[in-house]
Amino acid sequence: MSDNQSSPILQPVTIRGLQLKNRIVMAPMTRSRSDDAGVPPDYAADYYAQRAGAGLIVTEATNISAQARGYPRTPGIWTEAQIAAWRHVTDAVHRKNGKIFLQLWHTGRMSHPDMHGGALPVAPSAIKPLGQIRVHDGMKDFVTPRALATDEIAPIVDDYRRAAQNAKAAGFDGVEVHSANNYLLEQFIRDSTNQRTDQYGGSIENRLRFPLDVVKAVIEVWGADRVGIRISPVTTAPGETPLDSTTMETFGAYVDELSRLGLLYIHDIEGVTQLSREATGGISFTELRKRFGGAYIANNQYTLSLAEKTLADGNADLFSIGRPFIANPDLVERLGMGAPLAEAPKEYWYGGNANGYSDWPSLKA
Repeated sequence: MSDNQSSPILQPVTIRGLQLKNRIVMAPMTRSRSDDAGVPPDYAADYYAQRAGAGLIVTEATNISAQARGYPRTPGIWTEAQIAAWRHVTDAVHRKNGKIFLQLWHTGRMSHPDMHGGALPVAPSAIKPLGQIRVHDGMKDFVTPRALATDEIAPIVDDYRRAAQNAKAAGFDGVEVHSANNYLLEQFIRDSTNQRTDQYGGSIENRLRFPLDVVKAVIEVWGADRVGIRISPVTTAPGETPLDSTTMETFGAYVDELSRLGLLYIHDIEGVTQLSREATGGISFTELRKRFGGAYIANNQYTLSLAEKTLADGNADLFSIGRPFIANPDLVERLGMGAPLAEAPKEYWYGGNANGYSDWPSLKA
């Protein structure tokens, strides 16, 4: 084993008054352990508290409303029971002196009528994703979603505002707006999924209007210093979603506007999750980082040595890690010791119970 305790990645850092134990962020990971009412289980508190060694935890994506749901057993933040369950989680993390943000989610067209009592999922335009989606009784083909009417968009902004208020009531330290992975906000941004002719479609300015309205609504609740956002300019899954036709121009404009709003951070998936850091789709991630005035969280296959180099080059401030946190609740401690990492079999990633979720041993166990 090697001693990495002195690594700058593992030293405390303060960003806009938010004191973090280190520069490691636990990335949001859907784990599908909530009940059918979107209430996280009691053992979710154990799971997150065990991982409170991270400088910051970002929760699994959490539905802002019943309409937002795309997958079974994913949590929500629109009912009192959901708020109470999340309060159990935040209390447990805070007892370990951890920091935790809630990720706010609307899946848009990445859903299925089985999740909505037979009603169609909503989207900026009636464009069907490719492939299949997992619902309660297995995999089913995606359907063609229903295009939102113009007057339906402002109420969804209100849903985000209410979800942000509920996150505050649940004791979170801040929120992350999920504007990545081809879900509703990114569906509005990309011209491949947005063919609207009203004020929410056409020009880049129009396509950014709804996501920016959402961010502004969340800032009204939390203040910009406690709001982050996740983006994924070149991710195509789920739904084999085509890239925007002018990816760098579109996302450059988006980052410029987010910077103007004074957000705490942008959380950028560099390349394609699980596949490649090289699939840049014409995007310069270092350029996006330079255009943003707040902190930059880099994500995708980061090791401690890659994080150290990226920090030294000035190309990121924090580094989010996902799958290694599944089987290594004490991941930060293991990185510091140069200890081997356990690997979780894929069967434990999604669904199930506490087994393969909150029962992984730490090195000291």
